[in-house]
Amino acid sequence: MDALSRAHLILDEVAQRTLADVPDGTVLFDAHTHLGDDIDGMRGRPDEMLAMFDQLGITGSFAFCLDEPDRVPAFTAANDRTLAFAAAEPDRIVPFVRLDLEERPIEEAIRCLDLGARGIKLHPRAQKFSVGDKRLDAVFALAVERDIPILIHGGRGLPPIGDHLAALVDRYADVRLIIAHAGIADLGGLAGHFAHVPGVFFDTSLWGVIDLLDLMRQVAPQQILFATDYPYGRGPNQLLLALRAATVSGFSDAEIRGMLGGTALAIRDGEPIPTLTAPRGVNALTLSLPLARIHQYISMAVPRLWMRQPDPAGGLGLALNAAHEANVDGVPDADLIRRALSVAAEIWEGIGEIDDREESERTARPARMLIHTADILAVTTPAAG
Repeated sequence: MDALSRAHLILDEVAQRTLADVPDGTVLFDAHTHLGDDIDGMRGRPDEMLAMFDQLGITGSFAFCLDEPDRVPAFTAANDRTLAFAAAEPDRIVPFVRLDLEERPIEEAIRCLDLGARGIKLHPRAQKFSVGDKRLDAVFALAVERDIPILIHGGRGLPPIGDHLAALVDRYADVRLIIAHAGIADLGGLAGHFAHVPGVFFDTSLWGVIDLLDLMRQVAPQQILFATDYPYGRGPNQLLLALRAATVSGFSDAEIRGMLGGTALAIRDGEPIPTLTAPRGVNALTLSLPLARIHQYISMAVPRLWMRQPDPAGGLGLALNAAHEANVDGVPDADLIRRALSVAAEIWEGIGEIDDREESERTARPARMLIHTADILAVTTPAAG
């Protein structure tokens, strides 16, 4: 069996093991997905996304277009495609309208909302605007008037945004705001402003489980929404990340059910949001040194992995070597960590020889998912004693 086939078998195993830990009665819902074609070459397709949903039992998602090649003018063509995808799967795809502040944002928002959009997507990095831009006032006012959520990029490539975003929420106190990627661009600032602010949420679409653990110690469980960021992120590793972080943070089954779908469904349906409770997170991790080394070496390799490039520093090889050392033998999930890294390393050996971008991405994707799985398991396994 070739390495890609073995990779998919391991990922199927990860899915089964992760789903076995999901509390009974959970309704899974993905708060952050994309459909379309990004100018960076990434592609999101409804059939592929829904197949992932079927594998994991995800009932639906908030969905919006990518930073499309035909985004001018006003993302009109791309927003129309999102609406068409949702019309074909109305019970599973909840469409959001993506806006560019430079191109009639309010007119485009109203047009799409009247056609069935049920939320707004803002991306200050991709569309090159400041979160302090006064034009956002009209967008937030419209969201409050129409009683729809706004999802805003809060990940890499931004300066600290907490102060500006807090000023907007102060002016439009009834807004429902989802900050993407756990707000890692300004995690402490955003959590400091919005912890226990009803109507403000953070999604889990990110790589670093340490980031998510840090968020969980600062905000209420009811403010956190499971998300994959498809097609950039996928299951089952993104579900594993959210579930393991919540477990380490001491979430109750009810809080996990809310994070994995219940709260997002309330946002979708305009229902009351659960009452916010105290944060459940931990202030420190106690990690065995062998697993810390695995995490360190994976972190060395990650930038190359996302660029689908060879790993000249050898971080992935070092992670694999560390996983095979005898002092990892007694670690829970040691066998899964080793198999995931071994198959990923085998796939990665030939990644630099693939010239076609789409083929390269198809090959790299399962390897990255395996490496992400190994990293999540390494970081969330507490040290013995």
